[in-house]
Amino acid sequence: MDNRNYYCVIMAGGAGTRFWPVSRTARPKQFLDMAGTGKTFLRYTYERFSGIFPPENILVVTTARYTGLVREQIPEIPQENLLSEPYGRDTAPCIAYATYTLLKRDPKATMVVSPADHLIMDEEKFRKTIEDALDYASGNDVLMTLGIRPTKPDPNYGYIQAVGGKAAYEKEMPMPVKTFTEKPDPALAKVFIDSGEFFWNAGIFAWNAATIRNELEKHLPEVTRLFAGWESVLGTPMEQEFVTRAYSDCIRISIDYGVMEKTDRAWIYPAKFGWADIGNWEALYSHYPDKDNKGNAFISGEKLSDGNSRLLVYSKKKDKLIAISGLDNFMVIDTDDVLLICPKEDKKFKDFIAGIAMPDFEDFR
Repeated sequence: MDNRNYYCVIMAGGAGTRFWPVSRTARPKQFLDMAGTGKTFLRYTYERFSGIFPPENILVVTTARYTGLVREQIPEIPQENLLSEPYGRDTAPCIAYATYTLLKRDPKATMVVSPADHLIMDEEKFRKTIEDALDYASGNDVLMTLGIRPTKPDPNYGYIQAVGGKAAYEKEMPMPVKTFTEKPDPALAKVFIDSGEFFWNAGIFAWNAATIRNELEKHLPEVTRLFAGWESVLGTPMEQEFVTRAYSDCIRISIDYGVMEKTDRAWIYPAKFGWADIGNWEALYSHYPDKDNKGNAFISGEKLSDGNSRLLVYSKKKDKLIAISGLDNFMVIDTDDVLLICPKEDKKFKDFIAGIAMPDFEDFR
């Protein structure tokens, strides 16, 4: 791929609350080495895309409090390619900001947009898929999303049905989307899986910047009107003041709910590479490769384990002994100031940690 009009936007502003207590407000999961590999999610993501795009064509969007962490982990990023949001407002405002920025620099820009916390297996297939999706999007007014063949009825993902039903499901080519449903309830997710016609939405998009601008302005005018005047402000010393004012009145909404469920320009590209959205402890456990014969995953720390199964044990101290007996399907997460022992199921975990929002626990967020 040799096209100077192709760009990558990495979204790295999330709070990562479902990885508490390791992921905290001061340093959320995208800036952490969760699997003990020596690299953070963000660094992996940047290196993955730097094999496709030149450094000057990779942008990172994050909230203002994390710009220092981005510079620490991606020191080679050009200053003008680090876009700072004053507050987190989910993915639609983030993408609007990045889109207007690219249009100011290059009206012919075609962009891929990706979260910073995905696990990708088979980098060569990933690269080929990204290049093909960009090539198609550059010449067509489509909003392309990568589709993953699902393995279970997971209500945490968006579900996409391509035009053509089961026959379309087996194709390996761009196809128009028939239905796009973001995070259905568990019963509906099972219906989708049983039909054999639905993909997971990978949350990785490719589109021409002019096309996504038009669709944002059509479906989310309450967001895009706040960026009125961007042409004369972005890329100047007045940019941060302008963006802060826009975000102050901006609603919190994802690109999936705000645009992809509504647009008639949604297309899907079936992805053949291995993929996982490592969004919570349960997902990390599922994809952790080094489990013992009882399905226990020990990430760092010395362990003494007796009669346990399907455990996830994570310790920030490699020389600390973690002694556990008689637990099944639990996680034990040990940090400097918090010890968490909880069922591994993500819904139970979310319900359990809701109490952290109480003022008494401010120091532990």
